[in-house]
Amino acid sequence: MKIPLLSALVLGTLSLSSFAQDAAVDSNLLRQGEYLARAGDCVACHTNGKEGKPFAGGLSMETPIGAIYSTNITPDKTHGIGNYTFEEFDDAVRKGVRKDGSTLYPAMPYPSFARISEADMRAMYAYFMHGVQPQAQANRDSDIPWPLSMRWPLSIWRMMFAPEPKDFVMNTQADPVLERGRYLVEGLGHCGACHTPRSLTMQEKALSEKDGDDYLSGSNNPIDGWVASSLRSENRDGLGTWSEAELAEFLKTGRNDKSVVFGGMSDVVEHSLQYLSDDDITAISRYLKSLPPRGGKQTPAPVEDSVAKDLWKGNDSKPGASLYVDNCAACHRTDGVGYKRAFPALKGNPVVQTEDATSLIHIILTGSTTPAVKGAVSNLTMPSFGWRLDDQQVADVTNFIRSSWGNKAPPVTASDVAKVRKDKTLTHDGKALGNADISKLPAQ
Repeated sequence: MKIPLLSALVLGTLSLSSFAQDAAVDSNLLRQGEYLARAGDCVACHTNGKEGKPFAGGLSMETPIGAIYSTNITPDKTHGIGNYTFEEFDDAVRKGVRKDGSTLYPAMPYPSFARISEADMRAMYAYFMHGVQPQAQANRDSDIPWPLSMRWPLSIWRMMFAPEPKDFVMNTQADPVLERGRYLVEGLGHCGACHTPRSLTMQEKALSEKDGDDYLSGSNNPIDGWVASSLRSENRDGLGTWSEAELAEFLKTGRNDKSVVFGGMSDVVEHSLQYLSDDDITAISRYLKSLPPRGGKQTPAPVEDSVAKDLWKGNDSKPGASLYVDNCAACHRTDGVGYKRAFPALKGNPVVQTEDATSLIHIILTGSTTPAVKGAVSNLTMPSFGWRLDDQQVADVTNFIRSSWGNKAPPVTASDVAKVRKDKTLTHDGKALGNADISKLPAQ
Protein backbone atom coordinates (compact mmCIF):
# COMPACT_ATOMS: atom_id res chain seq x y z
CA MET A 1 0.00 0.00 0.00
CA LYS A 2 1.38 3.43 -1.01
CA ILE A 3 1.27 6.23 1.54
CA PRO A 4 0.50 9.72 0.14
CA LEU A 5 3.41 12.15 0.40
CA LEU A 6 1.57 14.47 2.79
CA SER A 7 0.69 11.57 5.09
CA ALA A 8 4.26 10.36 5.01
CA LEU A 9 5.50 13.82 5.95
CA VAL A 10 3.00 14.01 8.82
CA LEU A 11 3.98 10.57 10.09
CA GLY A 12 7.65 11.43 9.82
CA THR A 13 7.12 14.70 11.69
CA LEU A 14 5.23 12.90 14.44
CA SER A 15 7.95 10.25 14.73
CA LEU A 16 10.67 12.91 14.93
CA SER A 17 8.62 14.82 17.48
CA SER A 18 8.22 11.67 19.58
CA PHE A 19 11.93 10.91 19.27
CA ALA A 20 12.85 14.46 20.25
CA GLN A 21 10.53 14.24 23.26
CA ASP A 22 12.12 10.96 24.42
CA ALA A 23 15.63 12.26 23.74
CA ALA A 24 14.90 15.32 25.86
CA VAL A 25 14.48 13.12 28.92
CA ASP A 26 17.66 13.06 30.98
CA SER A 27 19.31 9.66 30.53
CA ASN A 28 20.52 9.76 34.13
CA LEU A 29 16.94 10.30 35.26
CA LEU A 30 15.81 7.29 33.22
CA ARG A 31 18.52 5.12 34.73
CA GLN A 32 17.57 6.29 38.21
CA GLY A 33 13.90 5.55 37.49
CA GLU A 34 14.73 2.08 36.22
CA TYR A 35 16.80 1.39 39.34
CA LEU A 36 13.99 2.57 41.60
CA ALA A 37 11.44 0.46 39.72
CA ARG A 38 13.74 -2.51 40.33
CA ALA A 39 13.98 -1.63 44.02
CA GLY A 40 10.19 -1.50 44.20
CA ASP A 41 9.91 -4.87 42.39
CA CYS A 42 7.23 -3.45 40.10
CA VAL A 43 7.90 -5.99 37.36
CA ALA A 44 7.16 -9.01 39.58
CA CYS A 45 3.53 -8.06 40.22
CA HIS A 46 2.81 -6.31 36.93
CA THR A 47 4.06 -9.12 34.68
CA ASN A 48 2.13 -12.33 34.15
CA GLY A 49 4.80 -14.93 34.81
CA LYS A 50 8.05 -15.51 32.95
CA GLU A 51 6.31 -15.55 29.55
CA GLY A 52 4.35 -12.34 30.13
CA LYS A 53 5.13 -8.96 28.62
CA PRO A 54 7.02 -6.78 31.13
CA PHE A 55 4.75 -4.42 33.06
CA ALA A 56 1.70 -5.38 30.95
CA GLY A 57 -0.17 -6.80 33.96
CA GLY A 58 -2.40 -9.84 34.15
CA LEU A 59 -0.78 -11.59 37.11
CA SER A 60 -3.38 -13.18 39.39
CA MET A 61 -2.99 -12.45 43.10
CA GLU A 62 -5.08 -14.46 45.53
CA THR A 63 -6.56 -12.42 48.38
CA PRO A 64 -9.06 -13.23 51.15
CA ILE A 65 -11.81 -11.62 49.05
CA GLY A 66 -10.94 -13.18 45.68
CA ALA A 67 -8.47 -12.97 42.80
CA ILE A 68 -7.07 -9.58 41.78
CA TYR A 69 -5.26 -9.12 38.47
CA SER A 70 -2.42 -6.66 38.19
CA THR A 71 -2.83 -3.85 35.68
CA ASN A 72 -0.95 -2.70 32.61
CA ILE A 73 1.51 0.01 33.66
CA THR A 74 3.28 0.39 30.32
CA PRO A 75 2.91 3.76 28.51
CA ASP A 76 0.27 2.32 26.16
CA LYS A 77 -2.37 5.05 25.81
CA THR A 78 -5.33 2.69 25.54
CA HIS A 79 -4.68 -0.03 28.10
CA GLY A 80 -1.78 1.34 30.12
CA ILE A 81 -0.80 4.60 31.80
CA GLY A 82 0.31 6.50 28.70
CA ASN A 83 -2.22 9.27 29.34
CA TYR A 84 -1.31 9.75 33.00
CA THR A 85 0.13 13.08 34.08
CA PHE A 86 2.78 12.99 36.77
CA GLU A 87 0.18 14.04 39.33
CA GLU A 88 -2.11 11.15 38.32
CA PHE A 89 0.81 8.71 38.41
CA ASP A 90 1.79 10.02 41.85
CA ASP A 91 -1.80 9.72 43.09
CA ALA A 92 -1.95 6.07 41.99
CA VAL A 93 1.38 5.03 43.49
CA ARG A 94 1.47 7.04 46.72
CA LYS A 95 -2.25 7.54 47.42
CA GLY A 96 -3.90 4.50 45.83
CA VAL A 97 -6.23 6.64 43.69
CA ARG A 98 -6.81 5.72 40.04
CA LYS A 99 -7.05 8.20 37.17
CA ASP A 100 -10.86 7.93 37.33
CA GLY A 101 -10.80 8.86 41.04
CA SER A 102 -11.68 5.42 42.41
CA THR A 103 -9.51 3.65 44.98
CA LEU A 104 -7.07 0.87 44.15
CA TYR A 105 -7.23 -2.41 46.02
CA PRO A 106 -4.54 -2.39 48.72
CA ALA A 107 -2.81 -5.29 46.95
CA MET A 108 -1.04 -2.23 45.54
CA PRO A 109 1.06 -1.33 48.61
CA TYR A 110 0.39 2.40 48.53
CA PRO A 111 0.43 2.70 52.36
CA SER A 112 4.16 1.91 52.13
CA PHE A 113 4.73 3.82 48.89
CA ALA A 114 3.41 6.98 50.57
CA ARG A 115 6.95 7.33 51.99
CA ILE A 116 8.65 7.53 48.59
CA SER A 117 10.12 10.96 47.92
CA GLU A 118 8.65 13.12 45.17
CA ALA A 119 12.06 13.23 43.47
CA ASP A 120 12.13 9.45 43.23
CA MET A 121 8.53 9.45 42.00
CA ARG A 122 9.48 11.82 39.17
CA ALA A 123 12.37 9.57 38.18
CA MET A 124 10.08 6.53 38.04
CA TYR A 125 7.49 8.48 36.06
CA ALA A 126 10.16 9.38 33.50
CA TYR A 127 11.21 5.74 33.26
CA PHE A 128 7.70 4.32 32.84
CA MET A 129 6.78 6.95 30.24
CA HIS A 130 9.99 6.89 28.21
CA GLY A 131 11.96 3.79 29.16
CA VAL A 132 9.29 1.07 29.07
CA GLN A 133 7.96 -0.51 25.88
CA PRO A 134 4.20 0.13 25.43
CA GLN A 135 2.11 -3.06 25.41
CA ALA A 136 -1.44 -3.12 24.01
CA GLN A 137 -2.65 -5.68 26.53
CA ALA A 138 -6.11 -5.18 28.00
CA ASN A 139 -6.62 -5.32 31.75
CA ARG A 140 -8.64 -8.13 33.32
CA ASP A 141 -11.47 -7.58 35.77
CA SER A 142 -10.85 -8.97 39.22
CA ASP A 143 -12.71 -12.12 40.31
CA ILE A 144 -14.22 -10.61 43.43
CA PRO A 145 -17.92 -11.23 44.16
CA TRP A 146 -20.39 -8.42 44.76
CA PRO A 147 -20.66 -6.53 47.11
CA LEU A 148 -16.95 -6.87 47.94
CA SER A 149 -16.16 -5.81 44.38
CA MET A 150 -17.55 -2.30 44.98
CA ARG A 151 -14.85 0.34 44.95
CA TRP A 152 -16.42 3.11 47.02
CA PRO A 153 -15.95 1.39 50.42
CA LEU A 154 -12.22 1.25 49.63
CA SER A 155 -12.08 5.03 49.79
CA ILE A 156 -13.19 4.81 53.43
CA TRP A 157 -10.56 2.12 54.09
CA ARG A 158 -7.94 4.33 52.44
CA MET A 159 -8.85 7.36 54.54
CA MET A 160 -8.69 5.26 57.72
CA PHE A 161 -5.53 3.25 57.14
CA ALA A 162 -3.41 4.79 54.37
CA PRO A 163 -1.22 7.75 55.28
CA GLU A 164 -1.02 10.85 53.12
CA PRO A 165 2.12 10.97 50.97
CA LYS A 166 5.00 12.54 52.82
CA ASP A 167 8.63 12.59 51.77
CA PHE A 168 10.82 10.40 53.96
CA VAL A 169 12.80 12.50 56.44
CA MET A 170 16.31 11.31 57.20
CA ASN A 171 17.44 11.45 60.82
CA THR A 172 20.64 13.43 60.43
CA GLN A 173 21.84 12.28 63.86
CA ALA A 174 21.62 8.57 62.94
CA ASP A 175 23.83 6.29 60.87
CA PRO A 176 23.21 7.41 57.26
CA VAL A 177 23.58 3.83 56.02
CA LEU A 178 20.90 2.65 58.45
CA GLU A 179 18.64 5.57 57.45
CA ARG A 180 19.00 4.68 53.77
CA GLY A 181 18.03 1.13 54.66
CA ARG A 182 15.00 2.36 56.59
CA TYR A 183 13.88 4.38 53.55
CA LEU A 184 14.16 1.37 51.25
CA VAL A 185 12.53 -1.12 53.65
CA GLU A 186 9.67 1.04 54.90
CA GLY A 187 8.95 2.68 51.56
CA LEU A 188 9.93 1.53 48.11
CA GLY A 189 10.80 -2.03 49.13
CA HIS A 190 7.40 -2.36 50.92
CA CYS A 191 8.74 -5.29 52.97
CA GLY A 192 5.93 -4.88 55.50
CA ALA A 193 3.30 -5.77 52.88
CA CYS A 194 4.27 -9.43 53.32
CA HIS A 195 6.27 -9.55 56.55
CA THR A 196 3.93 -7.61 58.87
CA PRO A 197 0.76 -9.18 60.34
CA ARG A 198 -2.57 -7.70 59.28
CA SER A 199 -5.72 -6.81 61.20
CA LEU A 200 -9.17 -8.20 60.43
CA THR A 201 -9.74 -5.12 58.28
CA MET A 202 -6.66 -6.15 56.24
CA GLN A 203 -4.41 -3.17 57.02
CA GLU A 204 -0.87 -3.81 58.22
CA LYS A 205 -0.70 -3.59 62.00
CA ALA A 206 2.33 -1.32 61.72
CA LEU A 207 3.83 0.60 58.79
CA SER A 208 7.15 1.37 60.46
CA GLU A 209 9.18 0.61 63.56
CA LYS A 210 7.73 3.76 65.14
CA ASP A 211 4.28 2.12 65.01
CA GLY A 212 5.35 -0.78 67.24
CA ASP A 213 7.16 -4.08 67.07
CA ASP A 214 4.45 -5.81 65.08
CA TYR A 215 6.33 -4.25 62.19
CA LEU A 216 8.11 -6.96 60.16
CA SER A 217 7.33 -9.59 62.81
CA GLY A 218 6.02 -12.06 60.21
CA SER A 219 2.70 -12.57 58.44
CA ASN A 220 -0.26 -14.03 60.32
CA ASN A 221 -1.83 -15.52 57.20
CA PRO A 222 -0.30 -17.39 54.25
CA ILE A 223 0.22 -15.33 51.10
CA ASP A 224 0.03 -17.43 47.92
CA GLY A 225 0.65 -20.49 50.07
CA TRP A 226 3.68 -19.10 51.91
CA VAL A 227 4.11 -17.65 55.39
CA ALA A 228 6.48 -14.68 55.50
CA SER A 229 8.75 -15.10 58.49
CA SER A 230 9.89 -12.40 60.91
CA LEU A 231 12.61 -10.00 59.75
CA ARG A 232 13.30 -8.95 63.33
CA SER A 233 15.99 -10.34 65.64
CA GLU A 234 14.28 -13.39 67.12
CA ASN A 235 16.71 -16.31 67.30
CA ARG A 236 14.11 -18.97 66.74
CA ASP A 237 11.85 -17.67 63.98
CA GLY A 238 13.60 -14.45 62.93
CA LEU A 239 17.02 -13.18 61.86
CA GLY A 240 18.65 -13.18 65.30
CA THR A 241 21.31 -15.74 64.43
CA TRP A 242 22.24 -14.09 61.11
CA SER A 243 25.04 -11.54 60.80
CA GLU A 244 24.69 -8.40 58.69
CA ALA A 245 27.03 -9.93 56.11
CA GLU A 246 25.05 -13.19 55.96
CA LEU A 247 21.82 -11.28 55.47
CA ALA A 248 23.37 -9.14 52.74
CA GLU A 249 24.58 -12.23 50.89
CA PHE A 250 21.12 -13.80 51.13
CA LEU A 251 19.38 -10.68 49.81
CA LYS A 252 21.80 -10.32 46.89
CA THR A 253 22.09 -13.98 45.83
CA GLY A 254 19.19 -15.83 47.44
CA ARG A 255 21.49 -18.06 49.48
CA ASN A 256 24.05 -18.04 52.27
CA ASP A 257 25.60 -20.49 54.72
CA LYS A 258 22.30 -20.85 56.60
CA SER A 259 19.47 -20.74 54.11
CA VAL A 260 18.27 -20.68 50.50
CA VAL A 261 15.49 -18.51 49.13
CA PHE A 262 12.15 -20.03 48.10
CA GLY A 263 8.53 -19.08 47.51
CA GLY A 264 7.53 -15.49 46.88
CA MET A 265 10.90 -14.23 48.12
CA SER A 266 12.51 -15.93 45.11
CA ASP A 267 10.79 -13.41 42.83
CA VAL A 268 12.00 -10.52 44.98
CA VAL A 269 15.63 -11.70 44.71
CA GLU A 270 15.32 -12.51 41.00
CA HIS A 271 13.55 -9.32 39.86
CA SER A 272 14.69 -6.77 42.41
CA LEU A 273 17.39 -7.39 45.00
CA GLN A 274 20.08 -8.86 42.74
CA TYR A 275 20.13 -5.56 40.83
CA LEU A 276 20.59 -3.30 43.83
CA SER A 277 23.97 -1.76 44.60
CA ASP A 278 26.12 -3.31 47.29
CA ASP A 279 25.68 -0.11 49.30
CA ASP A 280 21.88 -0.41 49.24
CA ILE A 281 21.98 -4.11 50.11
CA THR A 282 24.22 -3.27 53.07
CA ALA A 283 21.84 -0.48 54.09
CA ILE A 284 18.82 -2.80 54.04
CA SER A 285 20.68 -5.46 56.00
CA ARG A 286 21.89 -2.99 58.62
CA TYR A 287 18.42 -1.60 59.14
CA LEU A 288 16.84 -5.04 59.52
CA LYS A 289 19.54 -6.13 61.94
CA SER A 290 18.79 -3.04 64.04
CA LEU A 291 15.25 -4.26 64.79
CA PRO A 292 14.97 -5.90 68.24
CA PRO A 293 12.95 -9.09 68.74
CA ARG A 294 9.21 -8.68 69.02
CA GLY A 295 8.22 -7.99 72.62
CA GLY A 296 11.85 -7.61 73.57
CA LYS A 297 12.00 -11.34 74.36
CA GLN A 298 14.77 -13.52 73.03
CA THR A 299 15.03 -17.29 72.86
CA PRO A 300 18.30 -19.21 72.70
CA ALA A 301 19.48 -20.66 69.41
CA PRO A 302 19.10 -24.46 69.28
CA VAL A 303 22.09 -26.53 70.40
CA GLU A 304 20.44 -29.91 71.11
CA ASP A 305 21.89 -32.79 69.04
CA SER A 306 20.42 -36.03 70.49
CA VAL A 307 18.35 -36.66 67.33
CA ALA A 308 21.44 -36.38 65.16
CA LYS A 309 23.24 -38.91 67.38
CA ASP A 310 20.27 -41.31 67.25
CA LEU A 311 20.11 -41.16 63.45
CA TRP A 312 23.86 -41.63 63.20
CA LYS A 313 23.47 -44.84 65.22
CA GLY A 314 20.60 -46.01 62.99
CA ASN A 315 17.89 -45.28 65.54
CA ASP A 316 14.95 -43.87 63.56
CA SER A 317 12.25 -44.71 66.09
CA LYS A 318 11.14 -41.09 66.55
CA PRO A 319 7.89 -40.47 64.58
CA GLY A 320 8.78 -39.19 61.12
CA ALA A 321 12.47 -40.08 61.45
CA SER A 322 12.49 -42.91 58.93
CA LEU A 323 10.60 -40.75 56.44
CA TYR A 324 13.16 -38.00 56.93
CA VAL A 325 16.07 -40.40 56.39
CA ASP A 326 14.48 -41.83 53.23
CA ASN A 327 13.42 -38.53 51.67
CA CYS A 328 15.38 -35.62 53.14
CA ALA A 329 18.66 -36.64 54.75
CA ALA A 330 20.63 -37.00 51.51
CA CYS A 331 20.53 -33.21 51.07
CA HIS A 332 19.79 -31.85 54.55
CA ARG A 333 21.86 -34.49 56.42
CA THR A 334 20.95 -36.38 59.56
CA ASP A 335 22.28 -33.54 61.72
CA GLY A 336 19.97 -31.08 59.93
CA VAL A 337 22.75 -28.66 58.93
CA GLY A 338 22.53 -29.25 55.16
CA TYR A 339 25.21 -28.07 52.75
CA LYS A 340 26.20 -24.41 52.64
CA ARG A 341 24.76 -22.29 49.80
CA ALA A 342 23.10 -25.33 48.29
CA PHE A 343 20.77 -27.26 50.60
CA PRO A 344 19.72 -25.13 53.56
CA ALA A 345 20.10 -26.07 57.18
CA LEU A 346 16.88 -27.17 58.86
CA LYS A 347 18.44 -26.94 62.30
CA GLY A 348 17.67 -23.47 63.62
CA ASN A 349 16.02 -22.41 60.36
CA PRO A 350 13.45 -19.68 61.16
CA VAL A 351 11.17 -20.79 58.31
CA VAL A 352 10.60 -24.27 59.78
CA GLN A 353 9.83 -22.82 63.23
CA THR A 354 7.08 -20.34 62.36
CA GLU A 355 3.81 -20.75 64.24
CA ASP A 356 2.05 -21.57 60.95
CA ALA A 357 3.73 -24.50 59.16
CA THR A 358 2.18 -23.77 55.75
CA SER A 359 5.51 -22.86 54.10
CA LEU A 360 7.20 -26.08 55.18
CA ILE A 361 4.22 -28.21 54.16
CA HIS A 362 4.01 -26.37 50.84
CA ILE A 363 7.65 -26.93 49.93
CA ILE A 364 7.51 -30.62 50.92
CA LEU A 365 4.47 -31.10 48.68
CA THR A 366 5.56 -29.11 45.63
CA GLY A 367 9.30 -28.59 45.89
CA SER A 368 11.05 -25.38 44.86
CA THR A 369 13.75 -24.01 42.56
CA THR A 370 16.16 -21.32 43.70
CA PRO A 371 16.64 -18.75 40.91
CA ALA A 372 19.94 -18.27 39.16
CA VAL A 373 21.13 -14.69 39.71
CA LYS A 374 24.23 -12.64 38.92
CA GLY A 375 26.01 -13.57 42.12
CA ALA A 376 25.00 -17.25 42.05
CA VAL A 377 24.47 -18.52 38.52
CA SER A 378 23.24 -22.07 39.23
CA ASN A 379 19.64 -23.15 39.80
CA LEU A 380 19.08 -25.32 42.86
CA THR A 381 16.00 -27.54 42.90
CA MET A 382 14.25 -29.37 45.69
CA PRO A 383 11.96 -32.04 44.20
CA SER A 384 8.30 -32.36 45.13
CA PHE A 385 7.23 -35.13 47.48
CA GLY A 386 3.47 -34.68 47.26
CA TRP A 387 3.29 -37.42 44.62
CA ARG A 388 4.76 -40.04 46.98
CA LEU A 389 3.74 -39.04 50.52
CA ASP A 390 0.19 -39.01 51.87
CA ASP A 391 -1.14 -36.39 54.31
CA GLN A 392 -0.16 -38.27 57.46
CA GLN A 393 3.35 -38.93 56.17
CA VAL A 394 3.85 -35.27 55.29
CA ALA A 395 2.58 -34.31 58.75
CA ASP A 396 4.97 -36.79 60.38
CA VAL A 397 8.07 -35.57 58.53
CA THR A 398 7.03 -31.94 59.09
CA ASN A 399 6.70 -32.54 62.84
CA PHE A 400 10.03 -34.36 62.89
CA ILE A 401 11.78 -31.37 61.32
CA ARG A 402 10.00 -28.87 63.59
CA SER A 403 10.95 -30.75 66.77
CA SER A 404 14.48 -32.01 66.08
CA TRP A 405 18.02 -30.57 66.55
CA GLY A 406 16.67 -28.05 69.05
CA ASN A 407 13.90 -26.75 66.77
CA LYS A 408 10.70 -25.99 68.60
CA ALA A 409 7.38 -25.33 66.85
CA PRO A 410 3.75 -26.45 67.26
CA PRO A 411 2.82 -29.83 65.74
CA VAL A 412 0.69 -30.18 62.61
CA THR A 413 -1.93 -32.78 61.70
CA ALA A 414 -2.88 -34.65 58.56
CA SER A 415 -5.86 -32.31 58.21
CA ASP A 416 -3.47 -29.33 58.16
CA VAL A 417 -1.62 -30.97 55.27
CA ALA A 418 -4.89 -31.77 53.50
CA LYS A 419 -5.87 -28.11 53.63
CA VAL A 420 -2.63 -27.07 51.93
CA ARG A 421 -2.81 -29.89 49.38
CA LYS A 422 -6.31 -28.84 48.32
CA ASP A 423 -5.12 -25.35 47.44
CA LYS A 424 -4.73 -25.68 43.68
CA THR A 425 -3.12 -22.25 43.41
CA LEU A 426 0.09 -23.61 44.94
CA THR A 427 1.36 -25.09 41.69
CA HIS A 428 0.45 -25.36 38.02
CA ASP A 429 1.43 -29.04 38.14
CA GLY A 430 -1.51 -30.85 39.73
CA LYS A 431 0.43 -34.12 39.85
CA ALA A 432 2.99 -32.53 42.17
CA LEU A 433 0.35 -32.24 44.88
CA GLY A 434 -0.22 -36.00 44.82
CA ASN A 435 -3.14 -37.57 46.63
CA ALA A 436 -4.20 -37.71 50.26
CA ASP A 437 -4.86 -41.44 49.84
CA ILE A 438 -1.55 -43.31 49.62
CA SER A 439 -3.21 -46.14 47.75
CA LYS A 440 -3.88 -43.70 44.90
CA LEU A 441 -0.35 -42.40 44.66
CA PRO A 442 1.40 -43.45 41.43
CA ALA A 443 3.94 -46.23 41.54
CA GLN A 444 7.43 -45.01 40.74
